[in-house]
Amino acid sequence: MQGYRSIILIIEFINKIKLIFNSNSHDKSTEEGKSNERYRRILLTALMTGIVKVVSVIINLFTVPLTLKYLGSERYGLWMSISSILSLISFADLGLGNGLLNSIAQANARNKIKQAKVAITSTFFLLLFISTCLFISFILIYNHINWASVFNVKSELAKNESGITMFVLVAILLVNMPLGVVQRIQEGYQEGYRFQIWLIIGSILSLIFLTISIHFKFGLPILVFSLSIGPIISTIFNAIHLFGKKRRALFPNWKYFDLKIGKKLIKSGLAFLLLGIFTLIGNSSDDIVIAHNIGVSHVATYEVVKKIFLFSMFTQFLIQPLWPAFAEAIEIGDINWAKKTLNKAIILTLILGGIFSIPLVLFGKFIITIWVGSEYLPSYSLLIGFFIFVLTANYGGVMSTFLNSGPLLAKQTLMIGLAAFTSLGLKIILSKYFGIAGVIWATVIGYSVFYILPSFNLAYKYLNSKNEKSIKEINS
Repeated sequence: MQGYRSIILIIEFINKIKLIFNSNSHDKSTEEGKSNERYRRILLTALMTGIVKVVSVIINLFTVPLTLKYLGSERYGLWMSISSILSLISFADLGLGNGLLNSIAQANARNKIKQAKVAITSTFFLLLFISTCLFISFILIYNHINWASVFNVKSELAKNESGITMFVLVAILLVNMPLGVVQRIQEGYQEGYRFQIWLIIGSILSLIFLTISIHFKFGLPILVFSLSIGPIISTIFNAIHLFGKKRRALFPNWKYFDLKIGKKLIKSGLAFLLLGIFTLIGNSSDDIVIAHNIGVSHVATYEVVKKIFLFSMFTQFLIQPLWPAFAEAIEIGDINWAKKTLNKAIILTLILGGIFSIPLVLFGKFIITIWVGSEYLPSYSLLIGFFIFVLTANYGGVMSTFLNSGPLLAKQTLMIGLAAFTSLGLKIILSKYFGIAGVIWATVIGYSVFYILPSFNLAYKYLNSKNEKSIKEINS
C-alpha cells in the first residue's frame, strides 16, 4: 500500500513539473500562479544544483584517486582535517549571510527593493569588516602555533606543509566571506539556479588548475589553492553580471549602510550563528575525532566512503531552494502551500535517498576497490551507517529549510544543539570501541533522538495552529 502511494506521489510530481515548466513565469496575482511560480523557481534551482552535483561527482571521480595517489594517505588526511577545522570557524560571519537570505525573501514578498538594498549593503560591509579583523588576528597568532602537532602528522613533508596549507585555506575562507552576499541575493530572490551555473564554471576551473598543479608536482598548499580558487573567480564574475546587468539597484553602496539594520541583522543572525556552530560540531568533527582517536591515516578511508554516499544525497539539491520559498509563503500567510510542500518534500527525498543509497551498501566495497584501491576498503558497519545517515540528513535538510524561514528558528537551534553535542560525545566514545564506523553511528543516534521526532512535532504543530487561526478569522 505504501509502495503504491509512493508511485502515485512520484507520478503527480512529474505531472506537476510538466505544468510548471509550460511557462517561463506564472501570473503571481492568483494563488495558483504564486504557487506555480515558487515551484518553477525551486525546480530550476534544483535542476541546476543537480547538474552541479553531477559535475562535482565527475570531478571527484578524477580528483580523489588522483590526489590520494599523489599525496598519500597522511597528507590527504591532513588536507581533510584542516578543512574540517576551517568549517568549524566558518560561523564567524555571525549568521549574517543566512539572516540576509530571510530579509531578501521577505522584501521580495512585499516587493520592497530599497529594503533589500539596505540589508545587502549593511551585510556586505559588516562581513568585509569581520573578515579583515579575522585575517589580521590570524596573522598575529600564525607563528605561535605548532601546526604539525595540532594535526598529529608524522612525516617531515607533512609537518612542513601543515602551517602554510592552513594559511592558504584561511585566506580562501575569509575572501569568500563578503563574496557570499552574491549567493544569498540570488537565493533570496529564488534565483539560486543562476549561482549554480557560475559554480559549474568555477568547478571546471578548479579541475584544470588542480591537474596543472599535479602535473608540475607542486606541494599540498598549491594543490589546495588550485582547487579552491575556481569558485572565487566564478563568484567575482557572477557579481559583475548580477550588479552590472541583472540587479543594478542592489549594488552595495556605503550611503545605504544602516547600522541599526546591521544590528538587527546580527541579532537575527545570532540564531543562525548558533545553528551553524552546532551543525558543524555535529557534522564536521568526524575527521578530527578520527585523527586523534584512531590516527590521521584512517581519515582517508572515512572520507572515501563519505564521498561515494554524497552522490546518493543528490536529493539535497531539491532542498536548498525550499528555504526562500517557505520564507516568502510564510511572510504572506500562504500556510496551505507551505504544509503541502513540506509533506511532499520529506516523502520524495526519503524515497529517492533510499533508492540511490542501497546499491552503495551492497556494492560499496567493489566500487571503492575499483575507484581508489583495496587499502581503503570500509566495513559493512560503516556502509550501513552512512545509508542511515543519508535518510536522516535528507529529512533534516527538508525540515530545516522550513524551520529556518519562520519564527521557529530558536527552537530548532536548541534541538540541533542537543543533537550535535550528544553525537560529538558519542563519537569520542564509540570510535574507541568500534573504530571509524562508530563515528557515523554516533551522528545517526544523536540526531535521531534529539532532532528527527522533535522537529516533526514542532513544525506540524505550528502549521496546524496557523490553519486553525486562519479558519477562525474567516468565520468571524
